[in-house]
Amino acid sequence: MMIHPGVIDMAVFYSLACHNFDAEFFGKASHAASAPEAGINALEALILAYNAVNSLRQHIRSNERIHGIITDGGEAANIVPAHSAANFIVRAENDNHLEKLKERFLNCFTGAAAATGARLEYEWDENYYAAMNNNMTAAKLYADNMSNLGRTVIVPDPGRPSGSTDMGNVSQVVPSIHPFVSIAPKGTSLHSVEFAEAANSEAGIKGMLDASKALAMTVIDLLANPETMGKIKKEFSEHND
Repeated sequence: MMIHPGVIDMAVFYSLACHNFDAEFFGKASHAASAPEAGINALEALILAYNAVNSLRQHIRSNERIHGIITDGGEAANIVPAHSAANFIVRAENDNHLEKLKERFLNCFTGAAAATGARLEYEWDENYYAAMNNNMTAAKLYADNMSNLGRTVIVPDPGRPSGSTDMGNVSQVVPSIHPFVSIAPKGTSLHSVEFAEAANSEAGIKGMLDASKALAMTVIDLLANPETMGKIKKEFSEHND
């Protein structure tokens, strides 16, 4: 069981399967003014790939995500860039959809290499995040315990997953829950300065304490009721089948 701070009290978290991608293009340096024809522009290759990804994003599922940054674009404006690099994250609803999206995504980079003559090297990060398998039996116990602490807990729409978490990997191995506890007003963006300030506020401390209490109470419920534990294991087994 794991808790994440947020802006809504939620019993479950519908996360996306996720894979990190690093790419490098290798071209040939040359003087950009006196001998541009002698160069192979690695930055142009990366820009082509980036724009291709933007075009691809118009035609993917509503719950799929591709986002990234350029981490190297050259050394000086008067030198044809011989090297460029980028980091991207590709997300999808499940492993099957993710693998299909990764193939389409990679075509953006191989096509850019073919168009420019730059050499592409890439790597999918060894850290892969699976989608969250929420155990609804355990989630209900947690929601009831949070309600007893005076919080209104919702179950979000499974059709609108958001981020990704390594807790998804854990949930494929053992029954798991990954609720959210509200520490900031709705509309506050996670991973922002405002959210960091909320974590250090009175609401942030209270959220941490309430969530800790609810998790502890849920553990007691499980240990005290073997029948409920059996239901949790049965639900997990049926999902994996």
